Amino acid sequence: MGNAYARAIKPDVMPGPDCVPSFDPMLGFESRKERVMIATEEEMVSAKLPLEDRDYCAHKLLKYRACRADTFPFVYKCHHEKHDYLTCEYEDYMLRMKEFERERRLLERQKAIEKQGSA
Repeated sequence: MGNAYARAIKPDVMPGPDCVPSFDPMLGFESRKERVMIATEEEMVSAKLPLEDRDYCAHKLLKYRACRADTFPFVYKCHHEKHDYLTCEYEDYMLRMKEFERERRLLERQKAIEKQGSA
């Protein structure tokens, strides 16, 4: 149905939109690479990136914007940079959705274990 409906029905197992992960990020993984920002804060400020664009794909957006500025009337020449940026945004979105689903499933698992332990 939707996250708002599920959150209203089961608020204890549905993570909120702004919640921080409550479980160890390495739980269930042998090795997991930590995500790092490639673009620095100074680069993003000097490029006047709005706050909503300052994410893990900001370095690709900076490349795309630089390409557009360099080849201005012929912006179609920047299609590789645009594709890289949009692919990065999609992969970032998918990763965030997977993390949300992981958090939800671990909360349900924790609730089931607590229920089983008390019974």
